[in-house]
Order: sequence, then C-alpha cells, then structure tokens
Amino acid sequence: HKRIMGLETERKYLVKDSSYRNLSFKSSVITQGYLNRDPERTVRIRIKDETGFLTVKGKNIGDTRLEFEYEIPLQDARTLLGLCYGCVVEKIRHYVNYSGFIWEVDEFQGRNASLVVAEIELPSSDVDFDVPDFIGVEVTGDPNYYNSNLS
Repeated sequence: HKRIMGLETERKYLVKDSSYRNLSFKSSVITQGYLNRDPERTVRIRIKDETGFLTVKGKNIGDTRLEFEYEIPLQDARTLLGLCYGCVVEKIRHYVNYSGFIWEVDEFQGRNASLVVAEIELPSSDVDFDVPDFIGVEVTGDPNYYNSNLS
C-alpha cells in the first residue's frame, strides 16, 4: 500500500460479475476483527495468509482517512482476534492489475457470503483512473460497506 504521511485515499465499489477472477494475478485469505469500531477511530486486527497486522484508521473524510498499519507476530494476531467485538470477517482478496492500478476485490465468506466489493487505492483524490468492466455501483463512504460494520 502506498501511504503519504499516514493518509489513505481509497474508492470502493460493488462488483457486478466474476470476471475479476480471470484477471487476478494473486489471491490472499484474510481474517480480521475489530478491537474498536468507533467511527472516529477503528482498531483492526488482521491475519493475511500467515502474517498478522494491527491497523488504526481515522474517520473517513470523503475518500481519504488516516491509516497506520503495523506487522505483528502471527500468534499475537490470533490472540487479539479473540478479543474483537462482534464477528470476525473472513474474505478472499483477489488482486487485479488494471490500467496502472491494483484493484483489490474482496469475496466475503461466512455471514457476509455473496458480498463482493472492490477497492482502488489512489495517490490522491484528484487522480483519474479507468474502471474495469466488473465494477458496479460506487459505495465509497457508505457505512454499510465498512468492514468494521460487517463484523
């Protein structure tokens, strides 16, 4: 992920078909939960494949927010997931390189099964980008699609 002084600029979309699977160059299994789901500041624990992460995110201002992510020992991440609020979110993330940007397409598992969301991280809000055919309605800023609210 590219970050400028802890700022993340990201756009989020619903996915309308499965054509991203044929375009994907890599996939990861992700399990994550939230120690804090306050909209002003979320604290997330994530295991991506066999690596643990602790992430702190600020409130969304449009498509931008503060984000700080740190790798932590895998066993610590597993233990901390047990302290998380609500359900743990499980998803398979597919990476698609399209027109110079990496799109991350998340197929949610478990109670959120059938939900598929794509995100693109941008260097800034005013950057133009091409949208692949599998992209549907934009849901950037819609709290219904925040991972913290899906847990």
